[in-house]
Amino acid sequence: MSLILAIVCLVFLAELISWIGKSVLIGWFYVLYLRVFYPTLAEKQKKLKTDILNTKAELLKTSAQDQFAKWAKLRRSVDKGLADLEKLNNEMSSVKTSFSVKFSSGIWICTTGAQFVIGWWYRKAAIFYLPPGWFGPLAWVLAFPFAPKGKQMPFVHHLIDGVTWSSGAVSVGMWQMACRRVIKIGERAAKELAASYATMSPASVSEKKTS
Repeated sequence: MSLILAIVCLVFLAELISWIGKSVLIGWFYVLYLRVFYPTLAEKQKKLKTDILNTKAELLKTSAQDQFAKWAKLRRSVDKGLADLEKLNNEMSSVKTSFSVKFSSGIWICTTGAQFVIGWWYRKAAIFYLPPGWFGPLAWVLAFPFAPKGKQMPFVHHLIDGVTWSSGAVSVGMWQMACRRVIKIGERAAKELAASYATMSPASVSEKKTS
């Protein structure tokens, strides 16, 4: 994959994660994580909750005066179940905290960290060159901070109003900023289009007619 497409994909991935929400992604992947690495915890928690509810229901039907022995046994069973459930919840909470830290670190490494590494590694490289004279003396902005200011080859020089310009280079950092800006504009346009489509849907039209 070329450097241009790699940066586009990384920026798009970062913006997609930001749009969906990291907490939502953690919730989705945490369920999968439990099923793969801790398959018994979720089942144990579900079974324990069901047993506690059933025992509580039976406890409510039992008279503490007429059936004290049975009532006391059910009461102890409920208390023990609640204590076991609390321990299990604490264990699962610890597992989720550890998973959240690992998942968040993985997201950062795959998006922000990867962009930083690529930006530093290719800091003196040009993503591509623009035709000479397009931005004049402002071409250095597109090459910020360390990309070459122009491609020093005979055929890339062009004479404009008696001034010789060299072709402008686009740096990795500026390309990342441009990709992020374009993706954000596309996201905003998609949201506005979805909102306008929702207002023009048959359901909304019928609601307006009935009102």
